[in-house]
Amino acid sequence: MKVSQLFTRTSKNVPADETAKNAQLLIQAGYVYKVMAGVYAYTPLGLRVLENIKRIVREEMNAVNGQEIIMTSLQRKETWEVTTRWDDEVVDVWFKTRLKDDTELGLAWSHEEAIMEMMQQFVKSYKDLPTSVYQFQTKLRNELRSKSGIMRGREFVMKDMYSLHATAEDLDKYYNKITEAYNRVYDKLGIGDDTYVTFASGGAFTKFSHEFQTICDAGEDVLYVHREKKIAVNEEVLDDAIKEFGIEKSELEKVKSAEVGNIFNFGTEKAETMGIYFTDKDGLQKPIYLASYGIGITRVMGVIVEKFADDKGIVWPESVAPFTVYLVRIGGEEATKHADELYEELTAKGIEVLYDDRDERPGVKFADSELLGIPHRVTVSDRLIEAGRYEYTLRSSGEIAELTRDALLAKLS
Repeated sequence: MKVSQLFTRTSKNVPADETAKNAQLLIQAGYVYKVMAGVYAYTPLGLRVLENIKRIVREEMNAVNGQEIIMTSLQRKETWEVTTRWDDEVVDVWFKTRLKDDTELGLAWSHEEAIMEMMQQFVKSYKDLPTSVYQFQTKLRNELRSKSGIMRGREFVMKDMYSLHATAEDLDKYYNKITEAYNRVYDKLGIGDDTYVTFASGGAFTKFSHEFQTICDAGEDVLYVHREKKIAVNEEVLDDAIKEFGIEKSELEKVKSAEVGNIFNFGTEKAETMGIYFTDKDGLQKPIYLASYGIGITRVMGVIVEKFADDKGIVWPESVAPFTVYLVRIGGEEATKHADELYEELTAKGIEVLYDDRDERPGVKFADSELLGIPHRVTVSDRLIEAGRYEYTLRSSGEIAELTRDALLAKLS
């Protein structure tokens, strides 16, 4: 894509109504547009990042036999009343609305009950189990606070998976398999080294859960971590968790963190409450075991910005960057010819290039490339053409080198 074709523009001005670094930079760079507090629209640049994150998550969910679906955002009141989670005193983040015939509906904040209600139509026997389904969907939550940019939105994209099992043992095995899959996801996203499986409160879901927390100064949670043992405990359940792990508080380091994933083992609670059973091998009716697994897609995007950004702008890991190369053209007709040819060649090789073909000063182009955070920058100029070289800059380190065409192609391939 050419920068001249983008309808978005970068800005030097920090948004006055944003305190979160992720929101400030994403708005300045043209990745998101703020509609209101906690509600953001995503431009082509932002959408490319989200789709790359989703691609990584989708690959891992498919690898553990997850089947992708899409549920409705409109939810029946009766579906949630059975488990008491329609009650605002039990779940205080509902957005609720009414049809013209005065039927009350909810706008989905989660999908456990809805999934179970649907799956009972398809899961009748032990032969139908285990099974797992997942979706990428916009969730709506009436959050009291939305001051962390896209890290805590009232409207956000989430991957939520639900697995159904015949036995507790089978659920436990799959639960562990998903934990491993999540760890692979965060490794591929570039935040694996600082992301911990964390013992935490289940909130409106269960008594206890496991969170995936990434160490991040902009996070809203406080963790106690044992880096060597890769153990982390949320402050809210510290005493209980210390007993669980058999460790001393003095061994733990206190850090700030952001939740990037959460998994819950419901056991048979949902099935028993909702009256959802399957027929086992002996012909007996038994309740289905349920677990759910979430990853905040837009939240992860915000955490990545917070963790890696520097004083020049965003720094995307290559796995999620909207483009691999930012191509800068400086000079006249000869530079234009060489830059156009390089753009076509890289694109033909499957390398995604954002080509700055604007008639702007070099300083403006370089500043925009740094703000946008594209991993690799290649500069074509009259001086470099005469030397048979291209200037290559690595965004993450600022490393600069002058390379031949072959050396450049080898580095980018």
